[in-house]
Amino acid sequence: METLALQHYLAVGAILFGIGLIGFMCRRNLIVMFLCTELMFQGVAINLVAFGHFWGNFSGQAFTIFVLVIAAAEASLALGLVVLLFRQKNTLDADAWRELKG
Repeated sequence: METLALQHYLAVGAILFGIGLIGFMCRRNLIVMFLCTELMFQGVAINLVAFGHFWGNFSGQAFTIFVLVIAAAEASLALGLVVLLFRQKNTLDADAWRELKG
């Protein structure tokens, strides 16, 4: 069985990042926007691990752990903001954020 080259992993990571970017730009639902952000993080994580494996060191895996920690923090913050917005406006449309005042 043939092993996969670095380009295959980079292509998968770029495709995941592209799908996440398109989904983030096209959708107005906050939950879908945050899921697309997570998809972009996963695409970057695949590329970091692929480069780390290609160069033979563990720096890609270390950076991937940081990316996953950032993604977890972003997801918890996003969930709190979505719940807050839904309680105040009874909608998950991103345009409702414009009407909130601090």
